[in-house]
Amino acid sequence: MNETAQWRGVDLARQIVVLSAVSFMLIAAVIGAGAFGDSAVEDQQGGALDTDGSYLAPAGPAFSIWSVIYLGLIAYAIWQALPRQRTNPRQRALGWLIALTMTMNGLWLVAARFGTLLLTVVVIVLLLAALGWTFRVAVATREPRGGVVDSVLIDGVTGLHLGWVTLATVANIAAWLTTVVPARWEDAADAIGVAVLIVVALIGLAIAWRSSWRVAPALALAWGLSWLAVERFTGEPQSGPIGLTAIIVAAVVLLVPAIVSVLRVIRPGVD
Repeated sequence: MNETAQWRGVDLARQIVVLSAVSFMLIAAVIGAGAFGDSAVEDQQGGALDTDGSYLAPAGPAFSIWSVIYLGLIAYAIWQALPRQRTNPRQRALGWLIALTMTMNGLWLVAARFGTLLLTVVVIVLLLAALGWTFRVAVATREPRGGVVDSVLIDGVTGLHLGWVTLATVANIAAWLTTVVPARWEDAADAIGVAVLIVVALIGLAIAWRSSWRVAPALALAWGLSWLAVERFTGEPQSGPIGLTAIIVAAVVLLVPAIVSVLRVIRPGVD
C-alpha cells in the first residue's frame, strides 16, 4: 500500500471516528436528560449538581448553551465528513482532538449517571484540558481566509465549548467540595467564592490573550457567570458578594477581548 492510500485510510477513519463520537455524545445527552425514565443530570448525585448544589452553580437557563454547542458539534461532524474535507490539513490536525472532546463530554454524563461525584470532577478536568489543547491547535492552524464555515464550526464552537466547560469545571468542583468539607466552612463561603471568581477572571483573560483575543470563549464564560449571579441573588444559597463579583467578572472577561477585537479592526496594528 502506497503512502497516498495510507493517508486516505487514516483520513476516512478520522471522519468515521468524529461521527461516532458525536453519536455517543448525543446518546449520553439523551440519557442525561432523563429521556428513558431515569432522573436528569441535575437530580443525580443526590442533587449535588443542581443549581442549589453550591455557591458557584449557575441558574438553570444557563445550561441552554448546551443546545448551541451540541448543534455546532453536530454541524461540524456532518461538515467534516464531506469528501472535500477528507484531506484538509486543518481537519487532520483537529478532527481527532474534537472527537476526543465530544467523547469526554459524553463520558461526563455517563459518570454523573453511573459513577461518583468525584469521578465527574476527574472527567470534567480532563475534558477541560482536552478543550484547551484543541482550542490552542485551532488558533495555531487558523488561516486568515479560511472561510466563515471553518471559522464558526471549528473556532466558534470549540471556543464556546471551552468557555462554558471552564465555568462548569469550577461549579463541578464546588459541588463536590460542598459534599466533603466540614459544614462550618459555609461561614467563609462568600470569601472563598469571591476568590475563586477572581481566579476565573484571570483564567478567562489568559484564554483570550493566548488565543489572540478570540471572543467565543469569553461569550460562553460571561453567559455562565451572568446566570451564576442570577442564582446567587434570587436562588439558594444566596450570596450578594458572589453575585456581584460574578457580574463584574462576566463584564471583564467579555469586554476586554471584545474591545481588543474592535480596536484591531479599526487599528490593525493593535496587539
